[in-house]
Amino acid sequence: MNFDIRTEQLSGDAYVISLTGEVDLYTAPEFKQQLLEVIGQGGKEVIVDFSGTTFIDSTTLGVLVGGVKRLRTNEGQLSLVCSDRNITKIFEITGLDKVFTIYPTREEAVSAVGVPQG
Repeated sequence: MNFDIRTEQLSGDAYVISLTGEVDLYTAPEFKQQLLEVIGQGGKEVIVDFSGTTFIDSTTLGVLVGGVKRLRTNEGQLSLVCSDRNITKIFEITGLDKVFTIYPTREEAVSAVGVPQG
């Protein structure tokens, strides 16, 4: 199983969490821990990048929903980067495409949250 997670701080309260491989029942707890850590450090604009992700399951959706609830209490938001049609379809079927803003590229997501790119 090929899974990797990287977190990058873009500015004071903006972060990108990049996930690679399969995010499922076994790897989602690591993702959840990373997401909660970022929010705990004051992250308000959090982008989860699924560009390198090949599979997500309901556990992953649960982590995202939990993250968005925490961020909203802090006036923050959670955005997603995903161009894989199989994954974006999961968000559409579950109605979560109305909860999250989903961008096709990382660049679009970063510019949308207002972080200058260098």
